[in-house]
Amino acid sequence: MPQMFDSPDKDPRVDPPQLGGEADVLSGYLRYQRTTLELKCSGLTAGQMARRAVAPSTLSLLGLLRHMADVERAWFRPVMAGPDPPPLYWSEEDIDGDFDNLAADEETVRDAWSRWREEVAFAERFVEEAPGMDTVGRDRRRGEVSLRWVLTHMIEEYARHNGHADLLREAVDGTVGE
Repeated sequence: MPQMFDSPDKDPRVDPPQLGGEADVLSGYLRYQRTTLELKCSGLTAGQMARRAVAPSTLSLLGLLRHMADVERAWFRPVMAGPDPPPLYWSEEDIDGDFDNLAADEETVRDAWSRWREEVAFAERFVEEAPGMDTVGRDRRRGEVSLRWVLTHMIEEYARHNGHADLLREAVDGTVGE
């Protein structure tokens, strides 16, 4: 029988509000998805975090964590807030840099956690300080997008990758989610 992360009464995630304003509900769902990724990546060694799914895929939990740091950065910094910092892990020359060239060492894992948490904190501050869900940012490919759209997209992005993370974690140590 598969091992569960925690019993439901010890689950560290907070359910999104069932009532409330749009910002509270969307932020609650995004927080739930972020915590899910954190839960799926917690308590592992650097080698376990860097373990690849199946050849030739470069998918790993460490790669997903780095990818989500770059996704947070891309949507909340250049698109919504305006500053245009370079990506953390990928480049035009290496579009899969967040998954490639991973060192299975503690420093690489600490760096990924630190950068992900920094980008999440920036995004949370931005949402908290935004005048509303109709706040508009500009994406190079899509043009104008609202904060509402970005939050919804981020929920989708995390939900999709959390499915990958669930399978990766089960392959690493047999632990499954709810």
